[in-house]
Amino acid sequence: MIELGVGMFGDIPTDDNGEILSAGDRLRDMVEEIKLMDAVGLDFFGIGEHHRPEYAVSAPEIILAAAATVTQNIRLGSAVSVLSSADPIRLYQQYSSIDLLSKGRAELVVGRGSFTESFPLFGYKLADYDELFEEKLDLLVRINQEPTLSWKGKFREPMVEQSVYPRTEKEQLDMWIAVGGTPESVLRAGKYGLPIIFAIIGGNPAQFQPLFEYYRKAYAHFKHPQVAQKTAVHMHGFFGKDGEQTARNYFPHYASQMNRIGYQRGWPPYTREQFQFGRGKEGALLIGDASAAVDKILYLHEILGFDRFSVHMDVGGPDHRSLMQSIEILGTEIAPAVRKALAH
Repeated sequence: MIELGVGMFGDIPTDDNGEILSAGDRLRDMVEEIKLMDAVGLDFFGIGEHHRPEYAVSAPEIILAAAATVTQNIRLGSAVSVLSSADPIRLYQQYSSIDLLSKGRAELVVGRGSFTESFPLFGYKLADYDELFEEKLDLLVRINQEPTLSWKGKFREPMVEQSVYPRTEKEQLDMWIAVGGTPESVLRAGKYGLPIIFAIIGGNPAQFQPLFEYYRKAYAHFKHPQVAQKTAVHMHGFFGKDGEQTARNYFPHYASQMNRIGYQRGWPPYTREQFQFGRGKEGALLIGDASAAVDKILYLHEILGFDRFSVHMDVGGPDHRSLMQSIEILGTEIAPAVRKALAH
């Protein structure tokens, strides 16, 4: 059965003058949003890690621990934890604790991240970006598999018959790798036998077909159990009762965030034409009403064949009331229709 859920970065809304509002209010609103996701039957929630003023969440495990105490069924994970600038031991301990607190509902999603502020913040060299990720992923996978281990790497002191606690009540903590679309990252997921999440946030999603196939071949090459192979898609989306009105209302929020990021990276201003193309069949946005979203998710599933679909829903900081409506539509209209269409 396909899984459907929500990803967020904790974007903080701005007022009419462009001033960023309270991070505390955003965190409290987010807990209410996660409670609604659980109530309407969504399968998972993921929250990203950022160290920038426009995002409220720098420590995903804190919001997930809070959510664990007010939800019953929804799976709770990062989206993503920036592994290169994290301590794998501490990261495992945090998520195994969330797993125990939530009675087995925690997931750890790791990636390299699209921003680099965490490197100087935590005392790492950006020049070591790739080596740090490879080494820390190796250690994290070993910790997840072995309660007591010996291990040696370049960036930390060796471990000699050391144990990491607490352990989860099940055999291992559920882990995913999130990738932006580079073949090297896809190969890495296949090598370690980890489920993979493709962040498709631009262009034509059909261009990712070769990477899905590459992952499946790599996974099989390293002879991992086929039953554990999973793929997911993460895309920007937002829903309302009237699709065109929803798009008109949401465009200023979305474009503002794209331009904040784009200004720092030398991108041209984000246009309404780009937005409208993204909403079309060959674009990477799901912004509109439930019917259009169902059709597009089913089309994407046909060409990519994923097991999980994640809607990144708070880009640009839409207001709490609109987010609650969007979540409700995803849970009560879109998800049931997609599940029914794909039921086997």
